[in-house]
Formats: sequence, C-alpha cells, structure tokens
Amino acid sequence: MKTRRDARILALLVLYESDTALHPAGVVLQRHLLERDDVSDETRNYASQLVSGVVTEMETLNAVLHECAPEFPVEQIAPIDRNILRIALYEIKARLTPPKVAINEAVEISKEFGSESTPRFVNGVLGTAAPRVAATGARPVAPQAVTHGTPPEG
Repeated sequence: MKTRRDARILALLVLYESDTALHPAGVVLQRHLLERDDVSDETRNYASQLVSGVVTEMETLNAVLHECAPEFPVEQIAPIDRNILRIALYEIKARLTPPKVAINEAVEISKEFGSESTPRFVNGVLGTAAPRVAATGARPVAPQAVTHGTPPEG
C-alpha cells in the first residue's frame, strides 16, 4: 500500500461520511480502522492526523475555499470535492506536504473519486489557495483530537 495516498483516501472516506451523514468524524475513523486490518500504523497515524486537522481547522479551510472559489459556496461544492480540497489545504497549511505534492495528490485522488470535472476544479482552486495557505501555516493537530469529534460543517 502507498502509505500517504492510502491515508489521504481513508481520511477522505471518513470526512465524506461525516460530512454527508453527519456522523462524528472520530467515530467514523475508529470504525474504518477497526474494519480494516490491512492498514499500516503509518497510514493509520497519518489518516488520523489529517482527519483531526481538517475537523479542527474546518472553519479556516472553508473560509479559504470561499475566498478562492467565491462563485462556488462551500455548501454547494460536491461533498467529495470539498473534502479533497480540505485535506490538501490542511496538508499545505500544517506544512505536512509541499504544496505541489499536496495539489498533485488531490488531483490524482479526485480522478478516482470525483466527477469528470473534479480534477480541473481541484487543481484550479488549490493553485489559487496554496500560496495563501502556505504563507499562513499552522501547527499540525494531534491525531487524538478527533476521537470524539463533531461532524464537519459544510
């Protein structure tokens, strides 16, 4: 398994369910981790860090999306698309991944999970947002912070 990509996909599945079904992200993450025995510790840890960070930084990430794509209100962006964007923005903001890598990974994941137009949309939004987010930065969030997290707004 490709550890970081697998972690991003796992985080995407968790955040998507939390976003659409309004289940607490921490509960969803724990269930996914219990159901899968093929997930390495490194993948589990990175997915947990991504979910924790996105949930904790949700308001800030949504504000960035609003600024960089004002014609697409966050709540009207397809749930899969907005969560791909949130994950990449968090990786850039927390300096977990170089912006170019985060953008490329988001585009590749969007090809697998999004619609036909998602990769172009994700690339455009992240291309605009990455320099702004990278300049602000943030400390990474500890993975345990999401154990009993609340569902993301969106």
